[in-house]
Amino acid sequence: MSELDVEPVERIDETDVPEGVDAPEYVLYGGKGGVGKTTMAAATGLASARDGTPTLVVSTDPAHSLSDTFETDVPASPERIRGDVPLYAVEIDPDAAFREGDVLFGGAAGPDDGPTADADPGGPGASAGPNAEAGAGPFGGADDAEGPLGGMLGGENPVDSLLGGAMPGADEAAAMQKLLEYMDDDRFERVVVDTAPTGHTLRLLELPELMDTMVGRIMKLKQRFEDMMEGVTGMFGGEQDPEQGLDDLEELGDRIERLRATLRDPSRTDFRVVLVPEEMSVFESKRLLGQLGEFGVPVGTVVVNKVMEDLADVTNADAEAFVSPNLDTCEFCQRRWDVQQRALAEAQEVFRGQDVKRVPLLADEVRGEKMLGLVASCLD
Repeated sequence: MSELDVEPVERIDETDVPEGVDAPEYVLYGGKGGVGKTTMAAATGLASARDGTPTLVVSTDPAHSLSDTFETDVPASPERIRGDVPLYAVEIDPDAAFREGDVLFGGAAGPDDGPTADADPGGPGASAGPNAEAGAGPFGGADDAEGPLGGMLGGENPVDSLLGGAMPGADEAAAMQKLLEYMDDDRFERVVVDTAPTGHTLRLLELPELMDTMVGRIMKLKQRFEDMMEGVTGMFGGEQDPEQGLDDLEELGDRIERLRATLRDPSRTDFRVVLVPEEMSVFESKRLLGQLGEFGVPVGTVVVNKVMEDLADVTNADAEAFVSPNLDTCEFCQRRWDVQQRALAEAQEVFRGQDVKRVPLLADEVRGEKMLGLVASCLD
């Protein structure tokens, strides 16, 4: 078998990098882990910001690879990461948000949330949100057994004890609360979301039902311990009124329902499924489309990533700087191409109702503006 002859990237003509994207105000990339969702989100966000559209790229993926893709530190609160274009980014850490007690009951964010006092509001590193004061959550924090209810329950985690075990979907709820906050921020004209792997994304869509369950459980507890509730000051949101916590839950449930309505509106949201050209990936993506359909979320675009084909077939970018695998002399390349051909044929049949984009398998890792610009040109 011949050795694969692949040359590194030399340059990309800046004039070929798209300025602006043809997309609604919300663009979400979903799919299995490792298919390239972060790359697509970063490329779309960069292209969107290049025409002057204030754009926020949000990652809810616990892998936190957005920083590597942009080749800059992406913080836990929205900050501008480019000085020449209005590009902002944030990586949500669901576990950290939950530990800080900032998830469901109105707890304060941790001391490191928000900008520093000296941040430049107009340049890179400028935060898009206000400072948050340090403080514990209404139950003393997720890991704190000494909160106002923890001592009464024998030192157990109070949230776990109240809700009959570890709160299901707590990390997704944390990500959802942050995502709602950022999508409601009118300073961003477009929000591009790099979602967590498929299972997490689907659980986000199930959260309204989860909220109903949580409210129901707490209402039952309130009825059973009506007399005791008066002595537990501030257990729901730290307020004198024990109804406040229930109001907080119901308000969050309403906001999640509004988000789901937005996701169901194709004029406002483009949910894009990313896959690789392998039959298993096509099968999994078909199943994801069906599951999203059950939630009423339409999928407008399907992106097939890492396709072994000539770059010139899918973009007008500087294709001469990239060398496609030689299918004539490379046995390995030929075998992989046969696998991909079968998968692409299946994808063409399965995704007839979607706009299918192809992104070639590139010799170099997609990191930094030049490579992201190339990917963006394939999505244009």
